[in-house]
Amino acid sequence: MFYIIMKKDNLPKKLPVFPLSNFIIFPNTTVPLNIFEQRYIDMINDSMRSDKLIGMIQPKFSKNNNGETPELHKIGCMGKITSFKETKDSRYLIELKGIIRFKIISEIQSNKKYRECEINFENYYEDLGSKKENIKFSDLELIFKDLKSLFEKRGFIINWNALEKQSLNETIDALAMASPFTVEEKQVLLESKNLEIRKTKISEILTTYSFDQYNNTTLQ
Repeated sequence: MFYIIMKKDNLPKKLPVFPLSNFIIFPNTTVPLNIFEQRYIDMINDSMRSDKLIGMIQPKFSKNNNGETPELHKIGCMGKITSFKETKDSRYLIELKGIIRFKIISEIQSNKKYRECEINFENYYEDLGSKKENIKFSDLELIFKDLKSLFEKRGFIINWNALEKQSLNETIDALAMASPFTVEEKQVLLESKNLEIRKTKISEILTTYSFDQYNNTTLQ
């Protein structure tokens, strides 16, 4: 695992954003992205010519959207493109390294096909450090047990042995990112201030899944 060193003074005031539903990234995690829509190809081209920074954020969808541009959640995570490859069919395969979470202040109106926002980082400066949380794997045994059960029921395949070789920070964030949770539940995890709170939120979410499963079983 490597860290991208970035100082507060070097953080941008505006950011191109990539709205992707049911998808989140955390600081110091790396995710692969397959870019094929022209507007996001334009975004990656512009980003590669400048600071290689883009923001990942979840859109809000409702029954009343009617095909209109969806509203965005207020909290997302800024990442830096660390790997870039163009395919024969003109897609981009990139890897994005999470750096710091941000809050949207306002959306910027422009002629660009993709969306840009004025953003603020002040609540998330701790993301720039590499501080390890004081959590033990023994604290996570029940969470792992319930998560394994949920992942298996949803048909998700996870390399648990590889996960348990990572740091707790990496493991919890990787599970939060890959989980079959709803958009709203993933957003709660992204907005959790630190790892301890995120661990608690995962446990709370899993309790609701277990409760629903119990109710469904007893009602049949």
